[in-house]
Amino acid sequence: MKLTPWKTFAAGALLIVLANAVALTGVYLNRSGEPDSRLTFSQRELNLPWGWGMAKENSGMALRLNWRVIDASAGEYFGGGYGVSGGTPEWLDEVRMAALGFDTAAPAEGTAGRRRFERALPREVLLVLELAGPAWQQALERAQQNAARHEAARLANADSKEFAAKAKRAQELLKLEETQNSRLFAIDAGLDRTVLRAKYPDRSRFLILKATLRPRLVVHDKKTRVTGHVSALAVTQTNVPHALRPLLEPALATRRRTAGDPGAHFEATLAVGQRLEPWLESVLAAR
Repeated sequence: MKLTPWKTFAAGALLIVLANAVALTGVYLNRSGEPDSRLTFSQRELNLPWGWGMAKENSGMALRLNWRVIDASAGEYFGGGYGVSGGTPEWLDEVRMAALGFDTAAPAEGTAGRRRFERALPREVLLVLELAGPAWQQALERAQQNAARHEAARLANADSKEFAAKAKRAQELLKLEETQNSRLFAIDAGLDRTVLRAKYPDRSRFLILKATLRPRLVVHDKKTRVTGHVSALAVTQTNVPHALRPLLEPALATRRRTAGDPGAHFEATLAVGQRLEPWLESVLAAR
């Protein structure tokens, strides 16, 4: 059957209407009832996506959730020493990988088994993220220890520019950890939302989001460790409602300049709905 221009236009319009209807239904289902979690973040955890503002025709605004892991492959504290929005968590061991559905026996089968393990398809898991908890305190303590170690080395080598530069950099990293780096860390993963929520009941401190997990092997001291790499959240950013933009734009326009001059601040509430999809609920303060 030959389609006339009018029929083609009508079919296209219908597809757009159906797509919008599906999207609006998803939003309604996600936001129905009480949110699964509701957390208050600052500019430390909510950032503009990379490249935002480069496209002049893009009039929308979105914020990216900035989260971290204490990375198993990281050695001495450097640049935070942690994966930003992804990485290989220290807590993700062989037992957890097996519980998440990965065949952890494969690496024991030799080189071919190790290859099969690392090439296994990624899985969607439920990632637990904690705000300003023990993981962030651990990051802060490591930064303090790193700064103290480099300062002691500087004092012991008073004539060395190299040691002086390293000590200065370590102090800058400590300042960043204290005032600017994200305090949101991935601390656990699972497949059952009910089980995870029972384990982490504080909905103002822990949020559960869908994420992608890939199998990975880490070699340390000639020993192979079974673990995984958390590569991405299912929803990487959230749109800013038009009504909230005037409150956020002044703060977001002020970029970080130095560790001691982090720029403007804001606080915003992020809610996570029944489908584990986040949305920006309110801006509490901006200055």
